[in-house]
Amino acid sequence: MFIIGAVLIGIVVGYLRRGRVAHLVSLRLRLLWIIPISLLLQLAIFPFFSERALFPYATSSLHLLSYALILVFLVLNYRTFPLLIIGMGALLNLLVIAVNAGYIPSSPTALARAGSEDVAACLLKEGAYGNVILMSEGTRLNFLGDLLYLPRWVPFATAFSVGDLIVAVGLIWLIAWGMGQRPVNNVPPGDTNNTTDPAC
Repeated sequence: MFIIGAVLIGIVVGYLRRGRVAHLVSLRLRLLWIIPISLLLQLAIFPFFSERALFPYATSSLHLLSYALILVFLVLNYRTFPLLIIGMGALLNLLVIAVNAGYIPSSPTALARAGSEDVAACLLKEGAYGNVILMSEGTRLNFLGDLLYLPRWVPFATAFSVGDLIVAVGLIWLIAWGMGQRPVNNVPPGDTNNTTDPAC
């Protein structure tokens, strides 16, 4: 949900800069199909609208695999500068997930303040919920876990990590910048050897 909010903000910023969604095709990112596969993996291992995940098996392995796929995609498209920002956030998430056996520590307080009382209650009772575990003294790198949150009155409010925040900033930048590119050009931001026409 947090990522959906970032996508919407990116589109709004893109339109404010007189860009067009259709111009995103000018990015021509390599192996773009990796991203939906990664997102589907994460959706499958996290309970949405139920107490049980769609695929409640090998949760930690699939969680790590989803981030590994994202990093492969980002490495292949490193010339697109906003993706480097997204990569930094994804790497931080992968780090905290890796040192916590494939799960990300989540603060029940942050979840409750974001309006996810049910998830917070389940974490306190069971110690795990989908691909997240209860943040405690026994979990590692808690400062990189789901410690931040949006208040419940904000659309798509949820608890999130520093890595998630960095990913969101990079995604907003990528979409807003991509909407400003003409389809005939695909010049990464910061590339001084090429010029781009202003968005029409």
